[in-house]
Amino acid sequence: MDLALCSTRVLLPQGPGPAVVVVRDGRIAAVREAAPPDAQVVDLGTAVLMPALTDTHVHIDEPGRTAWEGFATATRAAAAGGVTLLVDMPLNSDPVTTSRQALEIKLQAAAGQLWVDTAFWGGVVPGNTAELGPMVDAGVLGFKCFLCPSGIDEFPPASAADLRRAMPLLRARGVPLLVHAELEDTLRAVPADASPRAYATWLHSRPKELEDRAVAMVADLVRQTGCAAHIVHLSSAGALDILRRARAEGLPLTAETCPHYLGLCAEEIPDGATAYKCAPPIRERENQDRLWAALEEGLIDFVVTDHSPCLPALKRPETGDFMSAWGGIASLQLGLRSVWTQARRRGIPLARVSHWMAAAPAAFLGRSDRGRLAPGCVADLVAFDPDAQAAVDAAALLHRHPTTPWAGRVLAGQVQTTWLRGQPVAHGGRVDGPPRGTLIRSSRA
Repeated sequence: MDLALCSTRVLLPQGPGPAVVVVRDGRIAAVREAAPPDAQVVDLGTAVLMPALTDTHVHIDEPGRTAWEGFATATRAAAAGGVTLLVDMPLNSDPVTTSRQALEIKLQAAAGQLWVDTAFWGGVVPGNTAELGPMVDAGVLGFKCFLCPSGIDEFPPASAADLRRAMPLLRARGVPLLVHAELEDTLRAVPADASPRAYATWLHSRPKELEDRAVAMVADLVRQTGCAAHIVHLSSAGALDILRRARAEGLPLTAETCPHYLGLCAEEIPDGATAYKCAPPIRERENQDRLWAALEEGLIDFVVTDHSPCLPALKRPETGDFMSAWGGIASLQLGLRSVWTQARRRGIPLARVSHWMAAAPAAFLGRSDRGRLAPGCVADLVAFDPDAQAAVDAAALLHRHPTTPWAGRVLAGQVQTTWLRGQPVAHGGRVDGPPRGTLIRSSRA
């Protein structure tokens, strides 16, 4: 029996309006005015029916650091937050995903634990060039590198020389290089009298120039090698002109930003509030406004969470020391709500948010059959109430640990139901049924 999802606000290409989305065999069979007479009808009332999200930047940490996060907890949180496809980063698991053998270990760990579809990035580190092709053959969608220390000794930074060796291989295989773009040779010394509890101390130590110079270096490497590259978690508006010039040249250079850069600002971070620590850091409100403008311009391509949790003790809550706390923000379940909260304040329609968080990241992965409400597309859908408002109850979040800077903040919107291939997997913040997610491998595998 077909499933017919009816709403007065279906997020259609021409804008929200009344429609019926008909689902058959896990895909959208039709978008029409009325439900077929023999379909199972679900009336969503005034809830917005929209495509589910794709999050291409998630640190799941299993195996090896499952106490930080795991496949079961992360994918359940994703489902509750309206995400049906995520891509796991090659760290902070142990082993890190820098060889085919390590990838196979990760695939085995994920088996039977996925509530949403999950794919994988591999890693580029010094000396692993021979592993890149085998990892593509095994299904990774591309590769991540760091230009500065990653925080994990097993995942050291790559130099420009390392990337000049790797990027032609990636170009030949048609996969992108994702870059954590900070060059620490422009680190600022922390004044001796600066308090490590002050957020300004952390922000001062990592100026925009760390990113700006790194993005310029990546643009030059793309120019030399022809390899597509993608800047992850862009926080510095100072790099936008570099991206603009690269686009004008026709270079295959893209960029993402994250909810915490769009919804949190340095001026509001209290002393000792180390849940806010990440790298690159959350910057000032003026910088945030420029990131929003770049999103609207299309210069920044999409928004993903960079969900990067850890053991709560690693955030040093007892001391509030920003300089020694682990850097990373947990937000996988809150991406849609946090971005929509700020977009609505700025007069940006939900359709634009859907593009940035569903269609565009799916297209980046070469998955044009996701992120859109059109016949033939995968029936990964979300019923969303954009008018709801509630404070974030960290204890109700489904990722492994409740530490997050969003705790207690009033956010707009509520994910009511998430469907994976037409099957409901989450409702009202709770996950329903058995794990139905699948491992997504590159078409080049």
